[in-house]
Amino acid sequence: MNKLIRRVTVNEFFTRLQDVSAVELIVICAAVAVLWFLPAILAMIFNRKQAKLIALACIPAGFSVIAWTAVLVWSVTGKAVEKYLPAKIRKQLA
Repeated sequence: MNKLIRRVTVNEFFTRLQDVSAVELIVICAAVAVLWFLPAILAMIFNRKQAKLIALACIPAGFSVIAWTAVLVWSVTGKAVEKYLPAKIRKQLA
């Protein structure tokens, strides 16, 4: 098992980073950006009024898994939840 897990030194990391082509770097950066702003994308899909606030919250939340998860939950709740409520409860909320 120890043979499979190998520590990479800082020098090795930067050496490997220099060997990455421009196209690979662009693809990696795009994938990270999509993942980072996934809650904002989902908020736009679910037509949230707070989509701008969610997009702003994504910036610092990307540094914390817990905060990013909270923003993700915030982005998918709201109108989508109300849509599937029974009509009786929907009338009470309105």
